[in-house]
Amino acid sequence: MSRLCSPNRPCTLLLLAFLQLAFVLFLYRRSLSGSFASSLYEEDRDGRWDYSKTHDVYTNLSFVTPSPDRETLPECPVESPLLVGPLTISFQKIPVMSKIARKNPYVQAGGRYTPPHCKAQYKTAILVPHRNREPHLRHLLYYLHPFLQRQQLQYAIYVIHQTGNRTFNRAKLLNVGVREALKDEDWDCLFLHDVDLIPENDHNLYVCNEKYPKHVSSAMNKFKYRLPYRMYFGGVSALTPEQYLRINGFPNTYWGWGGEDDDISARFDMVVKVSKSWRSDGMNSIDYNLLQREELPLYTNITVDFGSSPNVRAKVN
Repeated sequence: MSRLCSPNRPCTLLLLAFLQLAFVLFLYRRSLSGSFASSLYEEDRDGRWDYSKTHDVYTNLSFVTPSPDRETLPECPVESPLLVGPLTISFQKIPVMSKIARKNPYVQAGGRYTPPHCKAQYKTAILVPHRNREPHLRHLLYYLHPFLQRQQLQYAIYVIHQTGNRTFNRAKLLNVGVREALKDEDWDCLFLHDVDLIPENDHNLYVCNEKYPKHVSSAMNKFKYRLPYRMYFGGVSALTPEQYLRINGFPNTYWGWGGEDDDISARFDMVVKVSKSWRSDGMNSIDYNLLQREELPLYTNITVDFGSSPNVRAKVN
């Protein structure tokens, strides 16, 4: 990927411990502002991709045309024939929203997309925590919409915006995003996505692993396509709704960028130490003031206010 700057029952506890162990073991694998490439797919590990030869992110979308009969659409193939591999990523010019909308004519209000020519086999919600990062957001929308369309997914992009001048709380925004997104659709997958990360290869599929959470931005240009440290789980990650709710989401008590990703990846240790914080701090304790929910042409904007931030466990960049 490229980065652009900047409970109580023993059987339940055992199940959670097993889940977190699988979670942590997974992180031992190799991670915009810039871009990222995932090491999760075998083609990349085998050196199949030549990143000196890249493709425009809107390549092949001209082949997508609506079917005249939506009732008899065939299922989309398991492997999309529209994928091209490595993509050309540039941050030299910031695209305007109107241009992005014109280049994505089949994206509907709220940033929702359903393939017009086949029935999608997978439904993914993209959740983007955000505040005062408009240039980054426009870059992300410019690249991510065609990227997902070539994968022939049904998807929606949610931007969860924190208003006011209080300390930014990425973790809490993601919990809000999950709760609001699940009101709309029975999503197969939740992608927790930093606003300044752009995927470099469309074979990095935006789908979940049904067995364990997945770290998607495992190879980032910012870190020379290696994890900065082996427990890093930041950037872009993917969980099924069941996985997210089973671990009670992210901790709400981290204010500022950073920390919440590492905390969620280390909850296995918290279980081993009989810590009870994961039971009370997360999705089951989220409290927020929803100020606005608006379906814009390229994304669903969710504006929230968390009030004042406590001076505890603060981690501010």
